[in-house]
Amino acid sequence: MPVEPLVDPVTLIQRIAAQNRDAFSQFYDRYSPIVYSLALRMLRAQSDAEDLLQEIFLQVWRQATVYSAERGSPEAWLINIARSRAIDKLRSIRRRERSFVLTDDPAAAESPDNVETSAGESESKLVMNSALANLPEAQRRVLELAYFDGLSQSEIAARLAEPLGTVKTRMRAGIQRLRGMLGTQAA
Repeated sequence: MPVEPLVDPVTLIQRIAAQNRDAFSQFYDRYSPIVYSLALRMLRAQSDAEDLLQEIFLQVWRQATVYSAERGSPEAWLINIARSRAIDKLRSIRRRERSFVLTDDPAAAESPDNVETSAGESESKLVMNSALANLPEAQRRVLELAYFDGLSQSEIAARLAEPLGTVKTRMRAGIQRLRGMLGTQAA
């Protein structure tokens, strides 16, 4: 039985914009493992990551018409949506935690290590992790804090006790090296 070739992701988004459910299903099947892994790594709670996954793909369904191939690849567009939504959720969680103190919170006992091991490995995640591993430690650290922990450059500078200019320089250099390694403008 011949294997159907993969439909180009730009074409899938165009079909999603036309409310094509099959295209949406293909897009979801292709990219949900990557988005879920990112959400889980950032939020560290399986239920939060699952909720965020649903929110992200709902946003894809609703906003496929605004996607522009000139501004970046479908993967970069999707990861940008995921990262932005995860950061918003992290900030919301932090605000709630600051506004009141929970006692005997059973959710706090949930081990991030146990939750993270349940995330499926994907080829794209492996490629990105490999590229990150090839960055110098200082560049990798600032990128991980920004993208996976959702910290701003100022927060990273404070956490690392480094000048803000140093953090900005490391981040810019790290992104340029990732682009070179991955061969894409959407790193």
